[in-house]
Amino acid sequence: MPKNNQKTMPENQTETTNLLVGYVRKSNAGGAVKISINTDAFSDCATYVTSDGQAYVPLVISLAALEKVLAGERAVTTLSQLQD
Repeated sequence: MPKNNQKTMPENQTETTNLLVGYVRKSNAGGAVKISINTDAFSDCATYVTSDGQAYVPLVISLAALEKVLAGERAVTTLSQLQD
């Protein structure tokens, strides 16, 4: 008889996933941050609309990871959208 290894979350907690949208890196000259967005992933992102009718896609970059990119400790980090 196979074991059931399915894990369940308590009812008061929700699981948040990240949708990888692109990558962030420092430019070769070092004076800019370059953002590369995958168009297929971007079209899958959730949006929100402000009171003036403008639509936006909320994306996140880890501040700690971005600081490592800027310091030259890492070459690249991810650009993601948090999804419920």
